[in-house]
Amino acid sequence: MTGRNLLTDTPELYELRFPDAEFTAARWAESVLRDHGAGPDVLDLGCGTGRDAGWLHRTARRRVTGLDSSEAMIRYARRRHPGPDYHVGDMRDFSLDGRFDAALCLDSALLYCHTNHDLDALLGRLRHHLRPGGLLVAEMRNGAFFLGRTELLDAPRTDTVTRDGVTHTSHTTLWIDHAAQLLRRTRIWTTDGGAPVEQHSAWRLLFPQELRYLLAVNGFTVLALYDRPGPRTEPPWSEGDRPAGTADDDRLHLVARLDHGAGPAAHLSLDPAASTAATPACGHGRPAPTAPGAGHHGFRETPEL
Repeated sequence: MTGRNLLTDTPELYELRFPDAEFTAARWAESVLRDHGAGPDVLDLGCGTGRDAGWLHRTARRRVTGLDSSEAMIRYARRRHPGPDYHVGDMRDFSLDGRFDAALCLDSALLYCHTNHDLDALLGRLRHHLRPGGLLVAEMRNGAFFLGRTELLDAPRTDTVTRDGVTHTSHTTLWIDHAAQLLRRTRIWTTDGGAPVEQHSAWRLLFPQELRYLLAVNGFTVLALYDRPGPRTEPPWSEGDRPAGTADDDRLHLVARLDHGAGPAAHLSLDPAASTAATPACGHGRPAPTAPGAGHHGFRETPEL
């Protein structure tokens, strides 16, 4: 069977497969927001199960709005991590009431924008929804890591997770679609006595200098761009850690500020075929696959492995 996303369809299983008992991702995000003086209103793009949004609302006392394109994830978030204002939507064309002091894009959610057109659309929505001087805080896979490195591509990875007495086993293979500049993934799930389920996903591979240019074109100034420490690095971030001065490892951590009066520099568009239609939405607010193995616009199904 293909076309299903077991973790997206079953948020409880997602939180078992990718536990974060210490809320490291949310605490890292709060530390960045606090260090850069962000106001209380936060938009969590690709909020997934609502685990991070709920912690920021409950513990950091922020007013949080969560957006995800997965209805199953949003239903779960409202039930399991209440408090934030959750919405189903596509991160490329959402429209919400009010304005925000900061936007979060964790777990490579930004990389579900597969084309330059998608990325411009997302940043255009952020220009509309952020207050002047608002922050974009993102955590994602680093495209530069794959220049000359193959350790994440060399062999399939097998993982297991058990829920309600049923063991789910995943076999994951990653490869690079060089022409599309995408990291593609095939994941095959098997369960006790069940038929295999094959899932395809993909993430845009962005390089640090490319990301800086993309943000500048769309009216943002990069305040920080570094590889470690972060919630998914080894060792993971802990309170008091300071950013490294490098951007070489497999994760990128971004802090950018929306310039006052910023607008798009249309003549500097990154997309060589700007008239190309955006990828149809599916899943979690992220765009749907443009080829075998695409992702979803605005949902958090990562970590990528």
